[in-house]
Amino acid sequence: MPISAEFAETLALKALGWLVGNDELLPVFLGSTGASTDDLRDRATEPEFLASVLEFLMLDDSWVLAFCDANAVPYDQPAQARSILSGGADVHWT
Repeated sequence: MPISAEFAETLALKALGWLVGNDELLPVFLGSTGASTDDLRDRATEPEFLASVLEFLMLDDSWVLAFCDANAVPYDQPAQARSILSGGADVHWT
């Protein structure tokens, strides 16, 4: 079943919160994207930024599994949410 844009945004915000709470992975995200800690707060309502969070998460299957398991989310939903937030376009955040 397809997810809604509202659900996609909520899921991406959960992913952002999960990422912020991950002391090992957060610096990798910040270094890879060039985002600052201020960007995490200031851009959290931007669909493009939220899509980049999900795109980063999907770089490693173990990250997807850990996020989904921690949030009781089906494993395919981060990819669905990223697609919705990016309007179906490829996201290039690097």
